Amino acid sequence: MGMTLYGRDAESAVVGALVEGARGGRSGVLVLRGEAGIGKSALVDEVVAAAGGMTVVRGTGVEFEAELPFAGLQLLLRTAMGSLGALPAPQQRALRAAFGLAAEGGVSEPMFVGLAVLSLLSEHAGDGPLLCVVDDAQWLDRASTDALIFAARRLDAEGIAMVFAARDGEGTFDTPGLPELRLAPLAEPDAAALLAARGGTTAEPVRAQVLAEARGNPLALLELPLAPDSAPGPPGAPGALPLTSRLQLAFHGRVSHLPRGTQTLLLVAAADHTGELATILRAAAGLGAGVHDLPPAQDSGLVLLDGDTLRFRHPLVRAAIHQRAPLPERLAAHRALAEAADPVRDPDHRAWHLAAATTGPDESVATALERTAGRARERSGYTAAAAAYERAAHLSTDPDARTRRLLLAAESASEAGEIARARAFATSTTRSTPSDSTPSQQTADGAVLRARALHVQGLADFWEGAFPGAHRLLTAGAALAAGPDPERAARMLVQAAHTAWYLGPGEVADTIADLAALDLPADAPIRPVAVFLTRALGADAAGSEPPAVDLAAEQARAARAGRLDPRDLVMLCGVALTLGQDTEAHELTTALTSESRESGGIGRLSTIMFFRAEAEIFESRYDDAGHTAAEGLRISRDTGQGQWVSQLSSALAHVAALRGDEDGCRRLLDDALAGGTGGAMAPGAPWAYWSHGLLELGLGRARFALDRLSLLTEESVRHHICATRSVPDLVEAAVRIGAPERSDDAFARFERWAARSGQGWAAALVARCRALRAPDEAAEAYYTEALRGHDPHRRPMESARTALLYGEWLRRARRRSEARDHLQAALDTFERLGVRPWADRARSELGAAGAAVAAAAKETRSVADEAGLTPQEAQIVRLAAQGMSNKDIAAQLFLSPRTVGHHLYKAYPKLGVVSRGELGALFE
Repeated sequence: MGMTLYGRDAESAVVGALVEGARGGRSGVLVLRGEAGIGKSALVDEVVAAAGGMTVVRGTGVEFEAELPFAGLQLLLRTAMGSLGALPAPQQRALRAAFGLAAEGGVSEPMFVGLAVLSLLSEHAGDGPLLCVVDDAQWLDRASTDALIFAARRLDAEGIAMVFAARDGEGTFDTPGLPELRLAPLAEPDAAALLAARGGTTAEPVRAQVLAEARGNPLALLELPLAPDSAPGPPGAPGALPLTSRLQLAFHGRVSHLPRGTQTLLLVAAADHTGELATILRAAAGLGAGVHDLPPAQDSGLVLLDGDTLRFRHPLVRAAIHQRAPLPERLAAHRALAEAADPVRDPDHRAWHLAAATTGPDESVATALERTAGRARERSGYTAAAAAYERAAHLSTDPDARTRRLLLAAESASEAGEIARARAFATSTTRSTPSDSTPSQQTADGAVLRARALHVQGLADFWEGAFPGAHRLLTAGAALAAGPDPERAARMLVQAAHTAWYLGPGEVADTIADLAALDLPADAPIRPVAVFLTRALGADAAGSEPPAVDLAAEQARAARAGRLDPRDLVMLCGVALTLGQDTEAHELTTALTSESRESGGIGRLSTIMFFRAEAEIFESRYDDAGHTAAEGLRISRDTGQGQWVSQLSSALAHVAALRGDEDGCRRLLDDALAGGTGGAMAPGAPWAYWSHGLLELGLGRARFALDRLSLLTEESVRHHICATRSVPDLVEAAVRIGAPERSDDAFARFERWAARSGQGWAAALVARCRALRAPDEAAEAYYTEALRGHDPHRRPMESARTALLYGEWLRRARRRSEARDHLQAALDTFERLGVRPWADRARSELGAAGAAVAAAAKETRSVADEAGLTPQEAQIVRLAAQGMSNKDIAAQLFLSPRTVGHHLYKAYPKLGVVSRGELGALFE
């Protein structure tokens, strides 16, 4: 590579290495960036030309398709769709729904579609490498962009090279975390060589002017000399026009010399969204042009025919033709395209062309655009839906319809995560309603509309970390909707309760009281969630029996059948953990995880996996917790969910603290605490405080441990799950430094919580804390009570820690023989769990109790750790050992089957096995 381009040897080498890596089975991605005409497309063309023997999939973003969800992706994957049948069924459904190929409904969340894209490209490549290139990526619709970026981030060992070319200053193509290569202007010698090689003018004044105004832009160097007479001033006049105008004139100068029919045909093609030659010719026929007008455009080099697709040689050709056409002609072209579009097969393109051909309010066009927006929402194309609703609002003749459509635009933008647009749309719908109006002063419909607007504004504040404002807006909106639409009010109050969690227990109690006061219909889908939250968190909760969360798992299965929104169930996972219902919470998170994988709800998996990791930590399932949190963390980073990056990092820090991995724990703590915005506490801070305190306690630094754990006793955070669960550690640290009174208030709260939970293991922890705090004559009874209450099979860590503390007490009482039995049992459990600091402490106590203790010659580690597997290899091997196929594993872990096979191939020799059948015995 690099022989045909001037001044691009370094860039060609980088792209060439990416392609060669794919030939060797290593996947990779590269984003080429630069100004218009800088040579991105030329470099892409060279990459494709050099990809001999590789499967090539190529697409281009189209500016006029930026409002159609998955339009860019559908054009890109046309040649690969023959491999669709090889994908797992949920991924097939997602792609079919995204592309409008399925009559039945389906999930098309962009992230899940991204997984399907990865699988499809891998299948389409077969056993060889594949090159996927997308030019003008800045014009991709948002849904296509999200799907492709998700796929790109999960490339591994498929042998796929992905190259995106994106122009600066136009459209959007944000790719945080992906490698980028910026194309700079050509150096002067290379610019001069290119100008000379392309037959540029030899007149020195003109040559100097072209070099000066082109500023190293290759396209300008190629185009400006071709039309030196297009500028209004004399050829040598410096700075006659800005570069962009010069380029447009250069492009359009050739168009103006073509026959009239050809110009009409080119204008229709420039206004078209699809590039389909048949559609363009049908539209052009209505304006007096036809296929006989195409050859002059081809001969001029302005357009190319690629099968049945008409493609402009450069996007600036299209832009110049469309933008410089007189307004009446441009409107006529869009009207002709609307008439040529099939109203049944292609209603969305038709609606947008009608809108482009309309200069004033038109209710029929607005209605058509509203239907287009509705279809986009059904396919999770929320950005496209927002654009369509906004345009429909502007075309509305009825003020009420305009308000309703703007509100739909706000809700769609909110779903897309476009906070500023969502807030702007929502605010514009409420300007006509006095801010001090009450529900009685408004019609029922008006109250619900305002409530919906406040919901959008409240969510925007919540996502930006403005929790007090978010809570006010959500509760105010719920008050407006309580009478006319109680189910919507309930959903807003559930969200308000989540927001209140970050404000304090008082706000939580007030919100739950409002939720309890709602008169919900018996068959409202949100009702079971509202009842559960009310019983769990209401003002009278302390004196009532806590609700059982196990029924929620059944509700999760109902959600899969479409009878309940699974997003309404997610909060139940966290509330169940606040009640001590860990086993039930784990069952619910397992059901919701399965539902989310099946339906494509990747966006909510981070939340679910955090709750699942919490439950696994509480039940001493540290390997499982590590795998769950690591997967959740990868998804959180892929999806840009900073809150859960912080939370899951703190959960991983907790596992590292238990293992005694001090360096790893501190790195994860830094990641967890870096998640705060605007001076607010990081979402993962409470868990980070507990993890840090547990690290110090395990390493014998009780005073440091107490300092960290005491942070969880502050009123603003002590209602958090981890604050409650950390109290036994706080008690132990306080007792060890001789200051048990520092845990008095927290322990009193913990006693009340444990009594209400009704859990035997919670009562056992209370007994252990009492033993630590009691005088010697009373301590033993509490220790024996605690040991009887523990279940060493479900929560072995807590049982072993109680045995360790009791053994230490017995040794100090000079009852060494009895102490040794308990200490040995604790040591065996600690070593099996791989919690090194606690094993070291038990071993030391055994020696002090007079036992002959062998040195810890070898740290007890899992099979995966012993073999030196990476976390991803370990996760894949564990699933393979359960009998899952590569395709099933890929679907569960959001990887490609080829990547799964690659990691298994690397893991086998590390484990000393040669086949899949041998894995089961290793992971029994």
